[in-house]
Amino acid sequence: MLAELTQIEAGWPLAASLAVAVTAQSLVAGRRRTALNEALHELRRPLQALVLAEPERATDIGLSEQAALALERLDREINGGPAPDCRQRVEVALLAAAAVRRWQGRAGLAGCKLRLGELNTEATVRGDRGAISQALDNLVVNAIEHGGPQVLVGVAVESPVVRLSVVDSGGSGRTRRRRAAPWRVLVSLSGRRRRGHGLRVVRRVAAAHEGEFLLHPREGETEATLALPSAGDEDAG
Repeated sequence: MLAELTQIEAGWPLAASLAVAVTAQSLVAGRRRTALNEALHELRRPLQALVLAEPERATDIGLSEQAALALERLDREINGGPAPDCRQRVEVALLAAAAVRRWQGRAGLAGCKLRLGELNTEATVRGDRGAISQALDNLVVNAIEHGGPQVLVGVAVESPVVRLSVVDSGGSGRTRRRRAAPWRVLVSLSGRRRRGHGLRVVRRVAAAHEGEFLLHPREGETEATLALPSAGDEDAG
């Protein structure tokens, strides 16, 4: 019996090490799976918009950029490599207007009125235009799919911050809407079984731009805001 106990004691450090290694491997695999799912989610968004787009808007450069960006991220997650530096001066009001155009078709299917609110046309940030568009699209689609029947997209400047906000008319006690898409291809692109990736993307984009993501459910409405540092009057070059 003493010999058996001695053997158990001797083997315990090895067993503990193996358990730690397996746990670490599982955590790494989990993080990788999350990152890959986020990349797939971001590729799905522009493809979904293209399916719903009117013919004259099917070549929307914003959608092409977002699809390419998602594919680049998916490639980095699989094969490694640094992320490219895509920062430039971005006119945020133009992104807001483009997002509203892109998602009118999806809003119509959900019985939702999507429109532009107040836009500060002077609002600019320095960042990755494609990534900011991705974040905004996720906020818009989230509001369409889960919010109230009115969705308003606006841009404001509260120096030194630019606030890109999506407000829907569903309050904190709202009933979340789940309307089935009429086309099988839209269902396959909707990613309904993969919840949560959209807001994670928004938080990631906010952090990458030294900004923040704010969500304010209130009585009668819910406001989601991507707050980014303003570029101000800095030189665009």
